[in-house]
Amino acid sequence: MANPVIAPELHPTPESEARQLLALQGERGLKGAIAVLMQQFQVLQTRAQIMLTITTLTLTITGFSGPKIAAAGLFARTAMVLGIISVLASTLLILGGSLRIQWVTQFRAATDLDLVVSILRYRNDKTRLFFAEICLLVAGLACYVASLVAFFIVGEL
Repeated sequence: MANPVIAPELHPTPESEARQLLALQGERGLKGAIAVLMQQFQVLQTRAQIMLTITTLTLTITGFSGPKIAAAGLFARTAMVLGIISVLASTLLILGGSLRIQWVTQFRAATDLDLVVSILRYRNDKTRLFFAEICLLVAGLACYVASLVAFFIVGEL
């Protein structure tokens, strides 16, 4: 008979997640837990770098085509300004947030459990920040696309 699958907790506390992570690592214990957490930080870092590439492309394209799109009217100008501000805000947040480094070896705690809890809290903070960064980026891209649509509707100037 197969082991039953247990549904994951929707919002585990850092304490319960740390206990589970340490238990799942068995003999590897803290070393295995740290390896898992480092991989999770790598995922956040990679995604932040991809978002930074998108923001850079958006700002570069705006430099070339922005004036022509803005000439399409008040809506296009307003949407483009809102888009640029939002994308720039996302860029600044990425640079000062997701791409900001705190090394796992800098964390200190009295027990292995407390150490993993501290690292999990830091990871959770970075994940929330990543969500804010992506929301700003999506809002900015939506505004930018709206300015392009307005430009296409007005036609060639």
